[in-house]
Amino acid sequence: MNDPIGLAIKEYLERGKAPQIHVDSNYTEGETIAPSYFFRNEKELPKIEKVALKNCKGRILDIGAAAGCHSLILQKKGYSVTALEKSEASVEVMRKQGIVKVVHADIFEYSEEQYNTILLLMNGTGIGGTIEGLKKLLTHLKSLLLEGGQILIDSSDIKYLFEEEDGSEWVDIANNNYYGEMQYKVSFRKEEAQFDWLFIDFNTLQLVANETGYNCTLLEKGTHHDYLAQLKV
Repeated sequence: MNDPIGLAIKEYLERGKAPQIHVDSNYTEGETIAPSYFFRNEKELPKIEKVALKNCKGRILDIGAAAGCHSLILQKKGYSVTALEKSEASVEVMRKQGIVKVVHADIFEYSEEQYNTILLLMNGTGIGGTIEGLKKLLTHLKSLLLEGGQILIDSSDIKYLFEEEDGSEWVDIANNNYYGEMQYKVSFRKEEAQFDWLFIDFNTLQLVANETGYNCTLLEKGTHHDYLAQLKV
């Protein structure tokens, strides 16, 4: 599997620097992510991620952990945290950084243990890929939650991308699938990957959560259309 983000993370750990990761989508082009972003410390996190970590309890599963910045913070605070990643390069990085429990797996195929808190940050809904994929993900995550457990998940409402300065919307927003269903192309050096990625507004997340058997609560709003939600069965 092509793994541009994992390779960027690995190069940054090994060299202390790495070129930008390039991101294009069906709506945007020419965006970049600095590999250093995956190595932030607690002070460098945005407010919604800080709030998420403060709300963690019990045994924690950090899904899509990347370089493991959230897992490291939680581990240093004494939590029992499992960092799950399907990127082999990212798994290698997390182990080198001293994360005690790292699992190399696709979350859709993982069913080994149960947790009090399941963490999905840095647009955690993106892992679902589409609305239907998110329903599948949330349904699966039920089997990984201990009684009284919670899912902490963040996303953004990207409707602003379709708004003109006068407040009107692009006509084709209503003629396609849900506007937050994006197709991403990510590249680093010669490595490239394409995948579906989902941004979802809170009201729609609440509907999806209710449909899959959860109560969904808004915990925090971010500074740019982003938010943190808590899901409980």
